[in-house]
Amino acid sequence: MAPVPAPRLLWCVAALIPLAVVAAPLSAQGPLVLLGAAVAVLAALDLLLTLRTGRHPRVEVPAINRLTKDRPADLALVLVGAKDGPRAVRLALALPEPFVSDQPDLRPALPAEAGRVPLKWRCTARRRGRFAAIQACLESASHWGFWTLRSRQPLATELRVYPNLFTERKQLAALFLNRGAAGVQQRRMVGRGRDFERLREYQPGDSFDEMHWKGTAKRGRPITKVFQVERTQEIYVIIDSSRLSARPVTHDGRTVTTLERHITAALVLLLAAGRQGDRFGLVTHDSRLRTFLRARSGTMHYGACREAVHALEPGEDSPDFGELFAQLRSRLPRRALLVFLTDLGDPVLAEDFVRNVRVISRHHLVLVNQVRTPGVEPLFGHEVAAEEEIHARLAGHFQWRDAHDVADRLRPLGVAAAMSASERLAAEVVGQYLQVKGRQLL
Repeated sequence: MAPVPAPRLLWCVAALIPLAVVAAPLSAQGPLVLLGAAVAVLAALDLLLTLRTGRHPRVEVPAINRLTKDRPADLALVLVGAKDGPRAVRLALALPEPFVSDQPDLRPALPAEAGRVPLKWRCTARRRGRFAAIQACLESASHWGFWTLRSRQPLATELRVYPNLFTERKQLAALFLNRGAAGVQQRRMVGRGRDFERLREYQPGDSFDEMHWKGTAKRGRPITKVFQVERTQEIYVIIDSSRLSARPVTHDGRTVTTLERHITAALVLLLAAGRQGDRFGLVTHDSRLRTFLRARSGTMHYGACREAVHALEPGEDSPDFGELFAQLRSRLPRRALLVFLTDLGDPVLAEDFVRNVRVISRHHLVLVNQVRTPGVEPLFGHEVAAEEEIHARLAGHFQWRDAHDVADRLRPLGVAAAMSASERLAAEVVGQYLQVKGRQLL
C-alpha cells in the first residue's frame, strides 16, 4: 500500500505556514514549534498504526468474463475483507482501452466481521477480442484521517468480448422464429429429394427412373422407389483473415474492418443453419489453415465456433488458395455447402482463386461472398456532385467491373460469387443458404 497525504494533513500544514511567517518577527516560535511537532507525531502514529492493521480487502473475480461488443454488461466482483481492515473503501477498475464505464468508482461499506461483499461493475466493450491486463484500484482513509492508503491488485481474469449480432438478428427475425419446416411456416422444397426412404407399388404418374427393377422382378408387379427430402446437410463457413481483411468499411455509421463484417455474417449463418437442423462447421485461414471445426450441431458446437473467431484479427500475409483447397478436399469427403467470406479485390489473388477452385467445386457447392468497400459501384450509380469526385468514381467503377468479371469466370465452374454492402452481408449470405436448401442443390 502507498500512503498519500490526506486533505486533513494538508490543511494542517497549510495553516502552520502563515502562522510561522507571522510569528518569526515576534520571536514567539516556541508554541508554534510544539504545535508542528504534535501534528507530525500524530501523523506518524496514524500512518504506523494504519500500515500495521489497515489491510485492504482482497478482490475476487471469475476466471472468465464474457461480454458482447457495444452492449452494457456487469462484471461480478467480490470483496473479501479482513477483520482488522478498513470499514469503508473506494474501488475502481483499471480496464483496457476499449472498455468504457459510466461509474468512476464504487464505495462499498464492509461489515465489521470478516466477510464477502458482492459487487457489480458496469462497463461496455467497444472492440471484440480477449483482454487480460486488469487491475483493481483500492483506496481507504487512515484511522485518524491524516493519510489515504492506495493499492493495486492484478486480477487473474480474462475478458472475452464477442461480436454483436443484435442488428443482424433483427433483420432476420422471421427466420429465427421459424424452427425448421414444421408447423404452418413450411418452406417449399423443389424436387423429390435424394435420400431413399422405402418401396411402394407403382402409381400412375411415377417416372421410369424411379422404378425398382429388382423388386419388380421379385414381386411380379411394378415397384417404385420413394425418396425423402434430405433435411440434415453440412454447411461450412470459410473466413479469410489475410491482409485484405483489414480493409475499412462502414457499418452503422462507424468504420470497421472487412474481417469484422465477415465474422458477424459467419456467426449469423451458423445460427441459421442450426435452426434449420443442419450441421455447421467453421474454417479460418490466412496464408495457411488456422482453424478447422468439423460440422456438428447443437448449442455447444456453436459456442465453440464463436470462441474460435471472437479474437480473430487480420493477418499480414496473402492467402494461399491452392493449399487451402487441397486441405479442404482431403478433409471433407462428404458433399457440403462451402461459403467463402473473402476479398478478391487483388487481381493476383482473384486469379489464384479461379485457377485452384476446381479442386473443390467439382465435389462441393461453393458460394463466394465479398463486402463492397465504399466507392465500389457503377460509374453512373448516382450523379457526380463535384469534378473532384470523377477520378475516385472511375476507380470505384473499375473495381466493380473487375469483381463482376471474376464472378463471370467462376460461374462456368459451378461457383456463385456475390458482392454485398456491409449492412446487407449477413442477410444476403443467409438468403443464399436458404435458397440452396430450398432447391436441394446439395
